[in-house]
Amino acid sequence: MLVAYEILLMLDVELPEERQEEIVKRASDLVKDAGGKWVGHDAWGRRRLAYEIAHKPEGTYHLLNFDAEPETLEELSRILRITDGVMRHLAVRRIEGGSPGPPPEPEPEPEAVPEPAYAEANTSSEEE
Repeated sequence: MLVAYEILLMLDVELPEERQEEIVKRASDLVKDAGGKWVGHDAWGRRRLAYEIAHKPEGTYHLLNFDAEPETLEELSRILRITDGVMRHLAVRRIEGGSPGPPPEPEPEPEAVPEPAYAEANTSSEEE
């Protein structure tokens, strides 16, 4: 029985575009060869990470959607774990209508203007 899955794939930003496409194609071929159905691929692009992974502050995200047997998912996860350039991946069951798209980019924080520091010691006025 085919189960609907999605994998959020985080790739190294230093990977060439051709290598990224090759990794996604390999995943697609594995699903199709195992009798699954490739639903689609959504490239989310480059995003800043909440914390560095291997001294890298950014990653390139791809969302892979497919229907496959659980054994196929296990094999795909195994291959992604040993593939160079794959920083992280997370496979979950897909809920129909549950993939709204990439999260919005956070707004850059405005530059904070430091408050002027007043000298506490010089509080006497010239009138004294």
